[in-house]
Formats: sequence, C-alpha cells, structure tokens
Amino acid sequence: MHEIPPEESLIEYPSDFPIKVMGKAHPDFAQTLTELVLQFDPVFDPSTVEMRPSKGGNYISLTFTVRATSRQQLDDLYRALHGHDMVSIVL
Repeated sequence: MHEIPPEESLIEYPSDFPIKVMGKAHPDFAQTLTELVLQFDPVFDPSTVEMRPSKGGNYISLTFTVRATSRQQLDDLYRALHGHDMVSIVL
C-alpha cells in the first residue's frame, strides 16, 4: 500500500477521530466491535460509544471516537472493521 507522507495528511496526529460502523442489530454487536477497537486504541473508553438503532430496529450504528496516533493505525482499524462479518458499512 502506498504510504502518504505526514505533510500530505489532512489529519494531525494525535487527534480524536470519529468512526461510524453500521450493521444488523445483534445483542453482541457493540461489545464485539468495542473489543476490536480496543485492539487498535488501548486507551479507548467504551463508555463513549454512541449507539443508534434504525427506525425499524433491524440495524444499529455505533460511533467510536478513537485517539488516532497515525495513518497506519487508522488504516488498520478501518480494514479490521470493514472485514468483520457483523459490519455492513464503515464511515
């Protein structure tokens, strides 16, 4: 993968960075994905997760505000979330 030089990044590191994840409603959705996020941001506070169910209650969205320390960390986290079988969309 092509690495972007720090001077070309639109994000200053370290910074707080929100990531929204959506998937089908499941009782373990929030816990499972929180555990995944903690692998990439060990200081992440699970109590800060914002959770919103869809109107029909079939889907749920979670917003994780992580402490981004590098482009590599964010890229790895996005790949892990996107590749998880419970996740439909990562923004």
